[in-house]
Amino acid sequence: EYPLHRRVSGFTSSLRTSSAETFIPTSVNLANGLHRPHQKPAILRKISAAQQLSASEVVTHLGQTVVLASGTLSVLLHCEAVGNPKPTISWAKNGEEVKYNDRLLLQPDDSLQILAPVESDVGFYACNASNALGSDSVSIAVTLAGKPLIKASRATMINTESPAVTVDIGSMLKTIQKANVSINCQVAGVPEAKVTWFKNKVKLSSTHHLHDGLLLIPNVSLSDQGLYSCKAANLHGEVTESSQLLVLEPPQPLPYLEELTAVLSSAGPNTHSVLTSPSGTKLTVSPGSSALIGCAVDGHPTPNITWLYSGEPLSLQHQLLAAGRILQIVNVSDFTDGDFSCLAQNEAGSLTQVMSLAIQEYRWSVDKLTACSASCGHRGLQLPQLRCLLDGAEVNASYCRETPKPSLQPIACNRRDCPSRWMVTSWSPCTRSCGGGIQMRRVTCQRLTAKGSSVPMSNEACAQVSKRPVDTQNCNKQACVEWVASSWGQCNGPCIGPRLAVQHRQIFCQTKDGTSVSSDQCSSLPRPFSTQNCWTDVCGVHWRVSLWTVCTATCGNYGFQSRRVDCVHIRTNKPVMEHHCSWRPRPANWQRCNITPCENGTLLSGGEAEWCRSRKEGRVVSQKHSTGPC
Repeated sequence: EYPLHRRVSGFTSSLRTSSAETFIPTSVNLANGLHRPHQKPAILRKISAAQQLSASEVVTHLGQTVVLASGTLSVLLHCEAVGNPKPTISWAKNGEEVKYNDRLLLQPDDSLQILAPVESDVGFYACNASNALGSDSVSIAVTLAGKPLIKASRATMINTESPAVTVDIGSMLKTIQKANVSINCQVAGVPEAKVTWFKNKVKLSSTHHLHDGLLLIPNVSLSDQGLYSCKAANLHGEVTESSQLLVLEPPQPLPYLEELTAVLSSAGPNTHSVLTSPSGTKLTVSPGSSALIGCAVDGHPTPNITWLYSGEPLSLQHQLLAAGRILQIVNVSDFTDGDFSCLAQNEAGSLTQVMSLAIQEYRWSVDKLTACSASCGHRGLQLPQLRCLLDGAEVNASYCRETPKPSLQPIACNRRDCPSRWMVTSWSPCTRSCGGGIQMRRVTCQRLTAKGSSVPMSNEACAQVSKRPVDTQNCNKQACVEWVASSWGQCNGPCIGPRLAVQHRQIFCQTKDGTSVSSDQCSSLPRPFSTQNCWTDVCGVHWRVSLWTVCTATCGNYGFQSRRVDCVHIRTNKPVMEHHCSWRPRPANWQRCNITPCENGTLLSGGEAEWCRSRKEGRVVSQKHSTGPC
């Protein structure tokens, strides 16, 4: 368990062996290994002590630890590998490719030589051997006496398939569940350092699988996630490196999606819902409806959801709900029949679930016929009954308005000879309009053939089928009635306008013999008027006008003439109060006359001048001359 220390002039070599570094690979045959065909590389591990070539030169093989001293001038690191094809050798320091220079030299035998080593040369040197069949890698530590050194990596490894995975401390590891994880903490130090493991800063107990700097975590689960730290400590100090372990869970289908139920409860009545599935589900909907498509998946970390339609990203109108887990199609008629798929992806893998959308179509159906129009003869027809169907159920015909209607052709039916039957003509007009009359028709026995011709038959042939219809019947048996009017009554009413006075009479319905009956029996006859306008003496008035007087001037703008206007009775010709004639326009009682230019010097007549002076002075003038030339 304790390191073997050997003093060599100018340096100290500390050998530290482990299960990974103390064997020669069993796949290598030293006798004929170089001749074995198709052999992947294998680096030879040697456990012999470092050799001293001089007081300042150290030669060592892989799998050992070199501790530099102040007098060390050269360190030669040997790397021997077998394989077919011959492996290619490369060197790395602390996970990064060695950059050769005048101090770091690659020798012809693929050994790495460090001249005049300094503190910056301290680290883990890895020899990598590779060919077309694979690769192998072994490390050697070059350190100073004092504080321990841990071989750390800053790589990130994602394991999604392998059942076992090994990483160096310092790496980030993302792995699937149930994998066996090994975290290697390779330590160099003089004196040898003690290794302690922690998880999330809590020291791991001995029950964990710890073996000489290697932490084994079998059958990992989500509970094994965390930060694993390796602390190496000796008398000179301590150093710690950590690795983050993330357990991945590839996307897995779930049987339900709670968010879909919540969204559906607030959606409209014409909304359908469905979950996608790895094997594919199907949703059949009517045109114009809405759809909620759920992607029920789980995984760690939470998968990202990408929706596709017919294998392509969605471009038509849609909405994503519940962090992308629900695809809402507002109107399925924006799409055609096709597959909607949700692609769930995380670092552990991916899962595709599918839903096939089928949109029902409105279509015309002619699968039903009307009843035959005749039971026999030559005119029987059936018409196809046009119906609008959706998924086999009849709907309103307006839904099929954009679908062309199929041509409808009548179908002949019941084209056969009819049994003998009575044929009747129309009834003749009634012989009387009232009081009882007679009308007649012709009754014959005939048989209608399938070709449409009528064949006369004996009355006995029809009598066996049905009773002979009557050929005579009574008609218009109602009594003969008429409207009768009484004499007109007195003419009554005011006469402020024409024909406003009225008079009345009684109208009766009675039979020809004078018996009064209900007016309903005369309703088919024109009913005489029971009220009419009438004319009275009071209404016999009109406006009477006299002749126009002589014009007051022979020219100019001031000539006028007047006349008398009176309301008089038509019969007596005596004047009455003017309001009796007010329902007619009153004629004018004066007008201008002789309105023509006068010759120079023409003046008003004496009467006109006097009239104008009287008006100007305010004296009373004749009423009939209320206006004039002034």
